[in-house]
Amino acid sequence: MIWQTARGPLDLTSRGMVMGILNVTPDSFSDGGRFSDAGRAVAHAVEMCEQGAGIIDIGGESTRPGAAPVQAAEERRRVVPVVVGLLARIPDALVSVDTSKAEVARAALEAGAAIINDVTALRGDADMARLVARTGAGLVLMHMQGTPATMQLEPRYGDVVAEVRDFLRERAAAAQAAEIEPGRIAYDPGIGFGKTSEHNLALLRQMPALTDSTRPVVIGVSRKAFLGKIADSAVLSERLWPTVALTALLRQRGARLFRVHDVRENVAALKAAEAVLGTTG
Repeated sequence: MIWQTARGPLDLTSRGMVMGILNVTPDSFSDGGRFSDAGRAVAHAVEMCEQGAGIIDIGGESTRPGAAPVQAAEERRRVVPVVVGLLARIPDALVSVDTSKAEVARAALEAGAAIINDVTALRGDADMARLVARTGAGLVLMHMQGTPATMQLEPRYGDVVAEVRDFLRERAAAAQAAEIEPGRIAYDPGIGFGKTSEHNLALLRQMPALTDSTRPVVIGVSRKAFLGKIADSAVLSERLWPTVALTALLRQRGARLFRVHDVRENVAALKAAEAVLGTTG
């Protein structure tokens, strides 16, 4: 299982990888804007790399439920200095940018980013597919019902697994029609994006049915609200251990990329799972 990025291939055939989340926004649900300062954000990115993150995923627009959109110029102002600053400290760091705007993606790729993580799956900006095709960036296609402002108001599905699977296949076909090579695509079922706790659990339970086995699956459950319901706790920090448990479980079920806030603990879980599986991760 090879994932092509703008900085070369990632061989995920027998190993998984942790993507460290870096929200450089003032309104992140998980960190309350702790890393909206570029210097502090770069320092945290370096720390996550040292803890074992294989990818740093930088986002300049909150996608928490109810979040308002951010203008491209402001998002670019937040993101690009952090990309530049991280690569100045760690030149071989693999950087993903969480954006649905081609203008932001273009600036980030020019600064050295290698992957575009698009929560709209190329539906948010008509120029995004052409940009990814031209630059050879890796691409994460995510499922989301509605928009961040509306997605949790009343999400409904007839069959959530079938609908998410069909959506991801359709968006992959659209990406390929835009001349994005299949090997550059990864899939994200969008846990918590327009889904109830029951929808999230159904998707995780049946994750192998969501995509074909040749493409990596990105799992983003870190600190999500449904974990608080499972743990019967409103304390954000108590969502860490359910996240760690799911990293180990879902690696066994075939996921390869784990988008998390708490890198050290999830890297340890991934290593333990792969030791049991007998892989070389």
